[in-house]
Amino acid sequence: MPLRVLCLGDIVGRPGRQVVSQKLAALVRERQVDLVIANAENIAGGSGITQNLFNKIRAYGIDVVTLGDHIYKKADIVPTLQASERIVRPANLSSQAAGRMYTCVTTNSGTSVCVFSLIGRIYMNLPADDPFAAADRILAQIPGNVRVCVCDFHAEATSEKVAMGHWLDGRASVIFGTHTHVPTADAKILPGGSAFISDVGMCGPYDSVLGRRKDRVLKFMTTNMPVPFDVATGDVRMCGLLAEVDPETGRALSVERIEVKGDNADQAYDADDKAPNQNANANRE
Repeated sequence: MPLRVLCLGDIVGRPGRQVVSQKLAALVRERQVDLVIANAENIAGGSGITQNLFNKIRAYGIDVVTLGDHIYKKADIVPTLQASERIVRPANLSSQAAGRMYTCVTTNSGTSVCVFSLIGRIYMNLPADDPFAAADRILAQIPGNVRVCVCDFHAEATSEKVAMGHWLDGRASVIFGTHTHVPTADAKILPGGSAFISDVGMCGPYDSVLGRRKDRVLKFMTTNMPVPFDVATGDVRMCGLLAEVDPETGRALSVERIEVKGDNADQAYDADDKAPNQNANANRE
């Protein structure tokens, strides 16, 4: 039987958490998903992750959490990064950075899966080492009996993501992009047998600018005046990639974009649901 791996895009704030809590369990049952991986670096008010929220989304059914440039925005996540085997930091950060560079988990069917994340260097604010060299180092450390490997490449530039797909083709089972919050239309199996997509999109409000209130972002962009980038709430969706992988060879057999609308998809902005301490800037979260 093929191994079914679901990779979810950046979970953005409360709306993102809600749609995952509402829709993930049913999707896992219906599609017989064996492993759920999700990027959760935007889960705390749109920026960062806390220990409490990590525990919450694990309870929703997420098996492994990946992170990106907002990894250390909430300091209380650091002990969890050090202790838990279910959360990884970008492998190309400093060797002194807190957290695991990769993890190997075993599914209920008994298949071992390695999961790691990388952060891009083009148009990104967090300094990082060469992601291509870091990917090679991680692959060299993976136990020889592990055939299935999944990489979350958290990057801004599509060119860098596509290049990483070709770099890892045939060596990673799934390479999925995160960070830009916009789903791309290039889900495919590469010539070497790797499932790839430039960006899976986000789990969050799509009636927004990358998950933030349209009016706030537009005001900043048209006036240059500081404005809090509160998390939006309208048209909430859970987006990701579902890949079937041969557990014996690690080669992808099929790939499919996933997009599920939340129960509160048409809910208007709630003035009480503000994201605290958000700085006004136009950087993608």
